[in-house]
Amino acid sequence: MSRVRAAHPRARRVYGQNFLADPVAVRRVVEATNITTSDLVVEVGAGRGRLTEELLRRAGHVIAYEVDPDMARALPRRAGLTVRTADFLGAEPPGGAFAVVGNIPYALTSAVVGWCLAAPGLTSATLLTQLEYARKRTGDYGRWSRLTIETWPGFDWHLAGHVPRAAFRPVPRVDGGILRLTRRPEDLVRSSELRRYQMMVRLGFSGVGGSLLASLATRHPPVRVTAAFRALRLDPRTPVGLVWPEQWLTLFRLLNAKR
Repeated sequence: MSRVRAAHPRARRVYGQNFLADPVAVRRVVEATNITTSDLVVEVGAGRGRLTEELLRRAGHVIAYEVDPDMARALPRRAGLTVRTADFLGAEPPGGAFAVVGNIPYALTSAVVGWCLAAPGLTSATLLTQLEYARKRTGDYGRWSRLTIETWPGFDWHLAGHVPRAAFRPVPRVDGGILRLTRRPEDLVRSSELRRYQMMVRLGFSGVGGSLLASLATRHPPVRVTAAFRALRLDPRTPVGLVWPEQWLTLFRLLNAKR
């Protein structure tokens, strides 16, 4: 048995990896990226290199991060590929525009998403996550999470596909979802007002007062909040998670409009 093969059980245990083994699923993930030969791609957790190989057929250059030394050494050495034996989460983002792609360990999903959202040059992130996570973040259950609403002015969240658990080795307990984060060409809220918008969202999700209307009324005149809900035809009893991103943006504009 080769050294690389012997390392796989340890890698799965230590790094929480479930390798994408189905070629159809690999192509589905890469097709969702919309990358071209002019793009720089940063891959999270290259593993056995299945995604890496497909990315190299489409991207201008791929920087593949793989924390396991044995797996990193087994990745192909070819033009257009830079292999870094390091933790992606500790990496500095590239200086220019780049996209992130990865079949990420489910336990690190929040940390990887946070890294992507904070990277100034990120144009998009295509991440294979737990299906439930991808559905929650993209409003696929009919509900919206605070993180999605808070970052909506700068990023579009989209569920780009479903990968059955049988496509992975070892087979995980749940299916995977292809989560697409795309930076908007122009923010929906001006940079000077973004912090105020985010504070409004956090207040709205705080539960203070027992409803979104009551929470917002702790910082804005109640009459004005009620008028904003009426203008949106938004029932004051609507649970905060059922308020659409577009409604949040309109609420923000109505509540902060100059009198």
